[in-house]
Amino acid sequence: MIKLAESWVWDSWYVFDGEKHHAFYLRASRALGDVQRRHRHPYVGHAVSTNLKDWTVVQDAIAISDSPAWDSWTTWTGSIIKGDDGLWWMFYTGTSREDSGDEQRVGAATSTDLMTWTKVDNNPLTEADPKWYEMLDYQKWHDQAWRDPWVFKQDDQWHMITTARGITGQKYGRGVAGHAVSKDLRTWEVKPPLTATESGFGQMEVIQISEIDGIPTMLWCSGPNELTPELRAKFPHGGMFSTVGESMLGPFDPNQAVWFPHETLYAARAVQHEGKWFLLGFIHGPDDNFGGYICDPIPVVNNGKGLVPAENH
Repeated sequence: MIKLAESWVWDSWYVFDGEKHHAFYLRASRALGDVQRRHRHPYVGHAVSTNLKDWTVVQDAIAISDSPAWDSWTTWTGSIIKGDDGLWWMFYTGTSREDSGDEQRVGAATSTDLMTWTKVDNNPLTEADPKWYEMLDYQKWHDQAWRDPWVFKQDDQWHMITTARGITGQKYGRGVAGHAVSKDLRTWEVKPPLTATESGFGQMEVIQISEIDGIPTMLWCSGPNELTPELRAKFPHGGMFSTVGESMLGPFDPNQAVWFPHETLYAARAVQHEGKWFLLGFIHGPDDNFGGYICDPIPVVNNGKGLVPAENH
């Protein structure tokens, strides 16, 4: 469990260095008073563990840049990979004080040791392309979604998956998995969404694609107010969803999603430890009783349709 006396903790992402698991997470001071203020006052925290249960907090990883900058307001959720040359890359979401703060973009920082990070450029590496993705329009949605980058390599090419919204369909069906590709991790080409619109999800947050129990699996979360009325009636708490595909690039159909039976788990990642898979995410609690901590690992398996508690199988 990662529970800090002085800070709320929410979205997290993980990487294994061969000896230790590293957790990176959004944190904000409890001195803010109102938990909703955390979104505009985050740091990227960092902790290490050998067992996913007992964590040692180390120095923060990254913070906002001085204005003017694409990440002068927030540094939000990301993921970490090791490049072909052994350099660690953290891709993360940024928003800027120079615009509305609601236009999300993705940039990166690099590290040789996972401890000290250097931001790659003064500009974002990817952002939503209006050819395929919805731009900022408060009549349609509350932000310009292009965040939570998940990066992996497939077929000699790097793929970035993001939380995004398509340009067709009803308001609560436009949530898609944004997609971009790169050969060198620096120059990216934005592609059409990896999933179709009319998904039943207004947005699919913190998307992960991993091969879990030998099956390509897409995992994401969505709040109850970001679902179609039909899905909201079926899943009144929102939460964690997953589905499977034929390959790491799908096709994935969110309409075939499996809901993970946990009413207060959110933004969870599937993390492998000693050959088994676990979910680690933050606990938010009912009725705005925000927990603000990362749970102990929850054992999971893939039943061929999505992720379910391991104890049930």
